[in-house]
Amino acid sequence: MSDVIITVRGENEARIAPERAVIQLTIRAEGPERASAVDEATRLAEPVRQSIVDRKDDGAVVEWSSTRMTVHAERPWNNEGKRLAPVYHAAISFTVTFPEAAELSLWVSDVAVRDGVEIGGVDWQLTPQTRARTERDVAAEAVSVAVARAEAYAAALGLHTVQPVEIADLGLISRHESAAPPQGKMMMRAVAFDSAAPGMVFEAEDIVVSATVEARFSAS
Repeated sequence: MSDVIITVRGENEARIAPERAVIQLTIRAEGPERASAVDEATRLAEPVRQSIVDRKDDGAVVEWSSTRMTVHAERPWNNEGKRLAPVYHAAISFTVTFPEAAELSLWVSDVAVRDGVEIGGVDWQLTPQTRARTERDVAAEAVSVAVARAEAYAAALGLHTVQPVEIADLGLISRHESAAPPQGKMMMRAVAFDSAAPGMVFEAEDIVVSATVEARFSAS
């Protein structure tokens, strides 16, 4: 009896609590002149920047960055359809990385009530080291799952020897075309705002890192 070719998939995933919370915040101001808008944005941004620096010095912030201030003008319309004098808008954004959700919640609760502050979304992340280690372990386990399936199929056919022929990321064997390697799935629980106790509470669901492989075996 000639060898039988068995093609299978192997999947695996791991769930890990986020290690980083990256939030974006923008300070906006406007004025009848460019200089006044810039001055106002600078004035509003300074205490926010200082609060970030203080937390970085205390170890509550991992890293942060800010964009260069942007300024643009627009001429609004009044209710009679006439163009009004230009209004200048200035904005500067901050990106801040926190090591835990509790520190993030405290900081956002403090700065969100300031004039001109616009809170953006939160990106929950793993450290590069943890992500690399987890992706490696998850991929290895996905291969083990594929091997176990191939051995089960072979045993059902009365075959005893299983030899690997080919293994690849999902789609590379069946379609013979390039495909991106499996990526971890990022999930975030919705932000909750408690109006009874002014403040924001951020909670994150586990980050799911998954891998799927395709493998081809020769069984005899």
